[in-house]
Amino acid sequence: MDSQTASLDNWSPPENWPVKSLDEVRELLCAQGMPFEMEMVDIDGVPTRVWKNAHPSLAAMAEHARGHGDAEFLIYQDERVTYADWYKAVATLGVHLQSLGVEKGDRVALAMRNLPEWPVIFFAAASIGAIVVPLNAWWTDQELTFGLVNSGTSVLLCDYERWNRIEPHLEEIPELRHILVSRETGDLAAPAKMLEAVIGTPNGYKDLPDVDLPKVDIAPDDNATIFYTSGTTGQPKGALGSHRNITSNAVTSAYAAAQSYVRRGEALPEPKQRVGLTVVPMFHCTACSAGMMITVHAGHKMIFMHKWETVEAMRIIEREKVNSTGGVPFIAWQLIEHPQRANFDLSSLESIGYGGAPSAPELAQKIYDNFGALPSNGWGMTETMATVTTNLAEDYLNKPKSCGPAMAAADLKIMTEEGDRELPIGDVGELWARGPMIVKGYWNRPEATAETFVNGWVRTGDLAYLDEEGFCYIADRAKDMIIRGGENIYSSEVENVLYDHPAVIDAALVGIDHRTLGEEPAAVVHLSANKTATEQELQDWVRERLAAFKVPVKILFSADTLPRNANGKIMKRDLKDLF
Repeated sequence: MDSQTASLDNWSPPENWPVKSLDEVRELLCAQGMPFEMEMVDIDGVPTRVWKNAHPSLAAMAEHARGHGDAEFLIYQDERVTYADWYKAVATLGVHLQSLGVEKGDRVALAMRNLPEWPVIFFAAASIGAIVVPLNAWWTDQELTFGLVNSGTSVLLCDYERWNRIEPHLEEIPELRHILVSRETGDLAAPAKMLEAVIGTPNGYKDLPDVDLPKVDIAPDDNATIFYTSGTTGQPKGALGSHRNITSNAVTSAYAAAQSYVRRGEALPEPKQRVGLTVVPMFHCTACSAGMMITVHAGHKMIFMHKWETVEAMRIIEREKVNSTGGVPFIAWQLIEHPQRANFDLSSLESIGYGGAPSAPELAQKIYDNFGALPSNGWGMTETMATVTTNLAEDYLNKPKSCGPAMAAADLKIMTEEGDRELPIGDVGELWARGPMIVKGYWNRPEATAETFVNGWVRTGDLAYLDEEGFCYIADRAKDMIIRGGENIYSSEVENVLYDHPAVIDAALVGIDHRTLGEEPAAVVHLSANKTATEQELQDWVRERLAAFKVPVKILFSADTLPRNANGKIMKRDLKDLF
């Protein structure tokens, strides 16, 4: 394992670094009376170590953020929203949702691209005790309909693009009673109404009445969110999260930053507003939980883009003095390699972080060399409400193939495939994780919940090992999954769609390497003897039924049925060589 833990060739640790070990850092930062103090609480009968000072609910976090006042919170194109004005919109919408009959535990779905309305809707619904269901804005009409039906959503808030996909399927969603649509310029047919009629436009939030959020009794472990993860059996599963799950990430993110200062022997800096360019979709835990929670807690600033465009991103970084960006390796590569980079002042960048997709170890060095910025990555999943590990600054440069150690409130262990025995340091096995961020289970999927969640631990499906310091290294994925630019693609979901084509009798999806996206999906199919199909035809077939990022970028045709092992399982390692 020595070659896996070695630092980059062009980087040497500073003299006397690290000043403190991870255990010493934890002992110092988590001492009694410190902001990162921990305590043991009972969560569903399982004693769990949690952050003592995490906000007890998203409603409490919203009230805290109200205190940031006139500091800017959200920027999108020419729209700028302060924390005070955001709170007005949150409270106004919360009151309105209650007037529609939304009660604690009701599902309120949120389907839109990254817009200032997104954090307003999210906090408004969660703060009155509803369960927020952020739906993947890239989903097709059929996938969106599934999410609404599966979650039992009664109120939908969406942008006009998502509404155009959902409207033809209203008869298939009987529990959906109320719909509020943002940024629609034409007429809306009932039951849809304009969101702007309730809260106005973002630049107009300042003119809303200064009302308080409704008071609802919300406990830390009450249900708060359902984030959908791609389905291993063809349909997505809803990961049911609590208020504690998601608010814990604010403290986890702050701890990761504090750890890097203490590791190098520096005092913690005075708080200041940081500016982040958010390019990961908010319906991902990465942006919502890992990004927005620390932003709202600390009073930082979030900037949204209509879509990623590298030159426009560099223009924003220069104009707004952006301190941090990233999300997936693709973003970092684009900033590094764009031919116009020298035309912009990007010196404000202090960190570029990413996770959720495989990345080349040399990317960390390139970030440091080109921007003087400190790279970071981490590991998490929808079932962990994002962050469990973080590898930041010198630690990342020193161990660029690691996703970092578990944060102080979390634990990792490596188990056998059967889950009956913990493996020693250095051995590869299935990664298990526990902590206050682990979700409660899968929505209405008791069997899948029982298989994945065991006495406070989540079986991640990732194959990994730990080194002597506790740094984690992802070796492979036990689940048949491809990660394309941070988006999870379960092979079976795409294969099932290919099998539905009348000409296909054998199909397999594999991941092929891509320098910036990490992986892309590609398929090998075998057709019925008396039928034909082209690559384009099959790609269009998948595109009509699944989100565009799941469409195979290449499809090869096999004259024979696909190779299988003695158990009848397709040998995908052999198929990857075909590409």
